[in-house]
Amino acid sequence: MPAKRPPVPLSLERIVDAALHIADGQGLRRLTMRRLGDALQVEAMAIYHHLPRGKEALMDVLAEHVTAVQVAPDGLGTWQERARAWARASRTALLEHPGVLSLALTKPSKGAALIAVREQVEQLQEAGLEGAGEAVRALRAYVFGSVAVEVQRSGWADPDATVQNARTEDGERDFEHGLDALIRGLGG
Repeated sequence: MPAKRPPVPLSLERIVDAALHIADGQGLRRLTMRRLGDALQVEAMAIYHHLPRGKEALMDVLAEHVTAVQVAPDGLGTWQERARAWARASRTALLEHPGVLSLALTKPSKGAALIAVREQVEQLQEAGLEGAGEAVRALRAYVFGSVAVEVQRSGWADPDATVQNARTEDGERDFEHGLDALIRGLGG
């Protein structure tokens, strides 16, 4: 008789990965603690050891996961280069997990996401942008709105659609065009 493999220990990382898989594959409405427990092969109550506030905490963690973007300023001299790098990294993170886009749009920044926003402001200030806080708010609003439009255009959010990718053919071009205009406006 072959030896039985021990179960993989439950961790917050495993919970987040499984929750993202469900949300991206079936939609956020289908993400329940029971379904998540089944995906992790544990009782749903086991998840509460990592997320004592339950589903509300899970939603906060998922929002934080897709909005806590980090960009190293190495090689990015101007504030414009840094702003573009942050915007592109944020777009990529959001499009990788369109199932939790609504959380990113509605949940306030907390934890690692809030730290990332502060880092972005500091990096833009260090590179010489006056009013970096306002600029970061404008950039985040643009990125979130742009991604929401792209996801909508892709048909990904339609429950009857078979679309696997939230990116659209024109999405990147449209995003870059709008980003250029916004950055020009921020520098004026």
